[in-house]
Amino acid sequence: MGISEWVQMLTDEHTLLDLLEKYRSFGPLPGIGLTFMKSFVPPLPTLVIVGVNAAVYGLWLGFLYSWLGLVAGCLVTFAIARKVAGHPFLERYAQRKKVQKGLQWVRRNAFSYVFVLSIFPVGPFVVVNIAAAIARMRFRSFLLAVGTGKAVMVFAVSLVGHDVGRYYRNPALLLYVVLLVVLSLVVMKRIESRYLRSEAARNSAGSDAITDVKAK
Repeated sequence: MGISEWVQMLTDEHTLLDLLEKYRSFGPLPGIGLTFMKSFVPPLPTLVIVGVNAAVYGLWLGFLYSWLGLVAGCLVTFAIARKVAGHPFLERYAQRKKVQKGLQWVRRNAFSYVFVLSIFPVGPFVVVNIAAAIARMRFRSFLLAVGTGKAVMVFAVSLVGHDVGRYYRNPALLLYVVLLVVLSLVVMKRIESRYLRSEAARNSAGSDAITDVKAK
C-alpha cells in the first residue's frame, strides 16, 4: 500500500474508529501517534482524529492523548526548524526584504500568532511552527502558546466528538463551545500582556546591568 492510500485511509472516520479499536490493546500509543503524525502529514484531518480519540478513549483520556500528540509534533517540527534555520541557504533567504518584513511581524506578535492559529483545528500547522522557529521565538514562549492553544482546540473538538449525537440533536449546545474558545482568547490575551511586560522588564534590567559594567 502506497503513502497516498495510507493517507486516504486515515482520513476516513470509520476506518480510524476501527483502527483505534483494533489496536486499543497498545494503550495510548495509537491515539498519541495519530495526532503526532499530523505535524508531518498535513492532509490528516485534525477534527476527525481528535473526535475519534474522544469517542474511543473517552472525553478526558481522548483529550489528553490528542493534546500530547499534537503538542509533541509541534515541538519536534519547531526544534528541527530551529536547527536547520542556521543553514546558509535559509540565512540568505531570510535576508530578503519581504521575508524580513514577515519575520519582524512574527517576532512582534509571536505569542498571539502561535496561540491563535493553534486554536483552529484546520490550517498550516507545520508552516506556523517553522515560521516561529525561523523568527527565533523562545522555546518556552512557543511551548506555552502552542500548549494552551492546542488545549483549547482539542478540548472543544473532544467535547463534541465524545457525543456527536447530542450536539446533532441540540445544535444550540455548540454555543457553549464557542464561548469556551472566546473566553480562552480573552484570558490568554491578559496572560500574554503580563508575560510581555515581565520579559520587557527583564530585558531592561539586563541592558542596564551591561551598561553599568561598561561604565565601570
